[in-house]
Amino acid sequence: MAEPRRWNLLPASLSVLVVAALFSLPFLRVAPNRLVTGQAVYISSVMHNSAWLLLALLCTVAVVAAFKPHRLWLALVLALTAALIPGLLWLAASYTNFTLQGALSMARTSFGSAFWLSVVLLAFLASSALEQLRATALQRTVLSGVVLLLLWAIVGSGACDNLSLIKEYLQRADELALLLARHLQIVLLALLMTVCMGLPLGWLAHAHAKTGRALLPVLNIVQTIPSISLFGLLMAPLSMLAAILPALGRAGISGVGLAPAVIALVLYGLLPVVRSVLAALQEVPASMRNAAIALGLTPFQVLICIELPLALPVLLGGVRTAAVACVGLAAVTALVGAGGLGSILFEGLFSNAQDLVLLGVLPILALGMLVDALFKVLIGLARIRAHPC
Repeated sequence: MAEPRRWNLLPASLSVLVVAALFSLPFLRVAPNRLVTGQAVYISSVMHNSAWLLLALLCTVAVVAAFKPHRLWLALVLALTAALIPGLLWLAASYTNFTLQGALSMARTSFGSAFWLSVVLLAFLASSALEQLRATALQRTVLSGVVLLLLWAIVGSGACDNLSLIKEYLQRADELALLLARHLQIVLLALLMTVCMGLPLGWLAHAHAKTGRALLPVLNIVQTIPSISLFGLLMAPLSMLAAILPALGRAGISGVGLAPAVIALVLYGLLPVVRSVLAALQEVPASMRNAAIALGLTPFQVLICIELPLALPVLLGGVRTAAVACVGLAAVTALVGAGGLGSILFEGLFSNAQDLVLLGVLPILALGMLVDALFKVLIGLARIRAHPC
């Protein structure tokens, strides 16, 4: 009996959503300054003949791929998607350069909701096609690199200099570099302290079950505390410590600044690290521990030579969760004077400047994706080392 035809409706559905987003929502917004919402500009006013053709071709190929799921059609969907993402940026830049000729320097052209939503949907479409094509990690990396290079080439050519987001970046490039360095400092300090505390606590929870049953509920409760509230709870005791011990104040430990920011991030990061250490050590076969002890290894040697190498992939998974969460939560530390990319983000929120918000959000998003990709590589290497065969 012949198998029923399996249709692949996802590419067609996503491509239809892309078209619906582009034609139903504002593609750009033109305003006399950054504090005004501005006038909506729809895609019909922006697209050239070639852009219409590319969009129609994407929909056609996606529909064909839905009813004839074949590698060739999926590859065409992937190629068209990869071309449309930088193409939308080029359309926005071209329209902005034409519209703002002779306009005041305060005039702003911002990306509309149609631009952002269509880019996200196109990214989902590309990810779906890569998954169905069973692309390797190298192929995914190459495709991402090509798209990023195209985007970088468009921005680097100066074509996007009149876009509001690029204007804000050009005006604040030096400040943004300092804020990024501060953000990285907060994240690295918090992650280092989280790992240094989480590893022994996880081992303690594994070695002593009663300790684990008491420790994990406390860490769970910490996770339920809103970040702003936790910063507020830390400010008073740290201020008192700095007043009692002036040496701490001179060292930079006070109710505001780096100290409460790092302590709060450490408290939030402990739960995934401790849980991953506990789960990883529990997965190590008891027979391997017993064999190591029978060979004369001390408990410490068993931990270092047997348990940790086998537990490393799962352990790194917990550190990965803590690291990505730390990158995002570090933005909130700007509210207690720690600095970082959150400073420019909240400045944009308080002044109702969307592009300033994006100028803070986009580097955080990119940093989080970079950290996640780095830990994926480390976890893969750890798995190969733990199971070489």
